[in-house]
Amino acid sequence: MQPIELDGRHLALEDVERIADGAPVAIGAAARQRVLAARRFVEERFASGAAIYGVTTGFGRLAQVPVDPKDAGALQLNLVRSHAAGTGAPLDRRLVRAAGVLRANSLSAGHSGIAPATLDLIVELLNRGVTPVVPSQGSVGASGDLAPLAHMTLTLIGEGEAYLGEARMPSAEALARVGLAPVTLAAKEGLALINGTQVMTAIAALGVLRAERLACAADVIAGMSLEAFLGTERVFDRRLNALRPHPGQARVADNLRALLRDSQIVQSHAECGRVQDPYSFRCIPVVHGAVRDAVRHVRAVTHTEANSVTDNPLVFPDDGEFLSGGNFHGEPIALAIDYLKFAIGELASIGERRLYLLLNAEDRGLPLFLTGRSGLQSGLMIVQYAAAALVNDNKGLAWPSSVDSIPTSAGQEDHVSMGMTSANNLVRVLDNVEGALACELLGALAATEFRRPLRSGLGTQAAFDCARTRIAPWREDRVPAPDIATARELIASGALVAAAEAAVGARLIETP
Repeated sequence: MQPIELDGRHLALEDVERIADGAPVAIGAAARQRVLAARRFVEERFASGAAIYGVTTGFGRLAQVPVDPKDAGALQLNLVRSHAAGTGAPLDRRLVRAAGVLRANSLSAGHSGIAPATLDLIVELLNRGVTPVVPSQGSVGASGDLAPLAHMTLTLIGEGEAYLGEARMPSAEALARVGLAPVTLAAKEGLALINGTQVMTAIAALGVLRAERLACAADVIAGMSLEAFLGTERVFDRRLNALRPHPGQARVADNLRALLRDSQIVQSHAECGRVQDPYSFRCIPVVHGAVRDAVRHVRAVTHTEANSVTDNPLVFPDDGEFLSGGNFHGEPIALAIDYLKFAIGELASIGERRLYLLLNAEDRGLPLFLTGRSGLQSGLMIVQYAAAALVNDNKGLAWPSSVDSIPTSAGQEDHVSMGMTSANNLVRVLDNVEGALACELLGALAATEFRRPLRSGLGTQAAFDCARTRIAPWREDRVPAPDIATARELIASGALVAAAEAAVGARLIETP
């Protein structure tokens, strides 16, 4: 497989995901020259005896405390060790790999002063399947993700723990097994390695891509639900949606028209006399579209952050300067993550309402709880409870952590982003959205059975057929948990959306 080349400026979120899933990495030639020039400048300034923050001084509130140049290596080693104060369950290995490539990409810009050999070791860890064990909690999002990045750096120096494949072991052992040696940190290197926003940005990057796929799945499942509910497709009329020209709304309306094309079920009640459906059906383009627009905004912010230099101080060898600033502050990505959390959660909220209506649609010819033997059987009653529980969980998780700030470092770091808390909660929100959509899918499948022999639309029929290869019809009560798990797999794998896209001959993910 051709390595994905890093230059600090042009890394796509899709490439971050590919590397998280195992694709190889390389440093571009021009980037390597920039890194080398920056490192030479650091060494020259250090040799001159100049006072440099974090190189010949302490850190944070200790910035005014001078450090003897002969202790430069010990200063960096102590920094990494003391900042590795993480706690909680380890982050998923994919997220740590994503953070690793973002860290390497930022260092490749040539403004951090890292030694080329240290950068190469980060790349080799990715390429040889060595993944640091990184606790999920302990970062306040400024100065970046200090604790998580410190745990990642421990592996570079042969300390802490790492995964080799799926096996967890001491980092020194993992390095030895793949033929790598730890580095000895020199002036500024520890600071360059632990100062930045790469962990929360990694979660945002993979989260954005997952959110985009969930938005597509939500369109497909919503179309199946509306069809089975005998809802009207007139709300997807291009003329109607053009009068509120948000890009996402137009995209969703286009998607639903394509998915429902040639639907015998929709055509069967064209003259029923009903004027309007409940909001969770009538407002699909508006709500799903607003979510898509939010995700698109977060994608842009995350892409910018993924190609930013966020440590401190920064090196400008062409100008002969070190500049201290606040690029490490996580506010831009923290706000974006919080926005993504409550935006994507709306897909679960509105999907649960559609499921509720399907289970209580006797006026539309569906039996209560979608069972033909109500009383003796409970049907999908508790599946809706499960969806409701997930939506409720999201309401707490969606609270914006970025509105909080707790001063640290004896007041020197008096405003922080709390972006890592937002990022950890985002992972749970996305899981909950997937689960709620899976529950709605089960309801849509069961309700559609009561509309046969009429065929569904081009896309919704293909999605139905795809799901039916894995999920049997609900003939009598059974344990629904395995069905929910299978429905989640169909959503997470992209199989459900792929089947619908193949049938309609178009992608559902692009937004104009």
